[in-house]
Amino acid sequence: MSDVGENVIDITGLVKRFGSRTVVDGLDLTVAKGEICGFLGANGSGKTTTIRMLCGLLRPDAGSGTCLGHDIITGAVAIRRDAGYMTQRFSYYDDLTVFENLDFVASVYEMPNRRAAVDGMIERMGLKDRRDQLAVQLSGGWKQRLSLAACVLHNPKLLLLDEPTAGVDAKARREFWDLIHDMAGEGLTVLVSTHYMDEAERCKRVVYLAQGKIVVQGTGAEVAAKSGLITFEAVGGDVDLAARKLRHLAGVESAAVYGLSLHVAGTNRAAMQAAIDSVAIDGMAWTEVAPRLEDAFIHMLSVKGNEE
Repeated sequence: MSDVGENVIDITGLVKRFGSRTVVDGLDLTVAKGEICGFLGANGSGKTTTIRMLCGLLRPDAGSGTCLGHDIITGAVAIRRDAGYMTQRFSYYDDLTVFENLDFVASVYEMPNRRAAVDGMIERMGLKDRRDQLAVQLSGGWKQRLSLAACVLHNPKLLLLDEPTAGVDAKARREFWDLIHDMAGEGLTVLVSTHYMDEAERCKRVVYLAQGKIVVQGTGAEVAAKSGLITFEAVGGDVDLAARKLRHLAGVESAAVYGLSLHVAGTNRAAMQAAIDSVAIDGMAWTEVAPRLEDAFIHMLSVKGNEE
């Protein structure tokens, strides 16, 4: 494998078109060695297409750069050998057992001592009790673990994850992310697309795409701060009633209830303050708070949707 240097991914001006539609439009992206980078954006924003170009499954129409030290155009085969790619859907064999699926993957990569490698990965991923179980019989969370095990079995230096936890319960998602962080601590670099804000907040850096372009990037707190949102939180009183009223008032972009609290966001302070003042609910106390990453995500979805 080539020397990847400081950045495992380093691309400039990446473009991909399907017919007359430009899906990825001049994208520049760097991901440092050992970093967990989150890819955010609405459906159709270019996340999956970018990941597929990075791992050599799609050829860019324009742009240049390297992935794992290999040229993204001429080194596609080498990239596929040195990276792990986990798709949105389970893509292994339902009629094979956990062991047989992993043994097949090991044979594809021509791994030496493949029996020991497979047994070691089954142990690490907590799949020992399901070693001889058919994949079709696994729950979503266990299929996810099997997919992750197959992706990292050949010891890749880069892991590309495309919405890997969609449809999986909260406990399984947390355990999955614990495994990811453990491997990142050992030097694995991860680029992961997700719609879950709690997952995005576990990334060292998040990159938000819209219409194939990067709109903003940084830590979760930095992205939220760059949104320009003003947010207020209320506790006490009938928060559901207040939310219903506020959602229809000028200046209020979102009014979301979280248990016993109400979170309101917008960009026009005066209009927001007027809206809040107009909704008089007994026992309700308001405090200005810092915007959340979820606030920023919803705001950018709204803004970009209106531009389209």
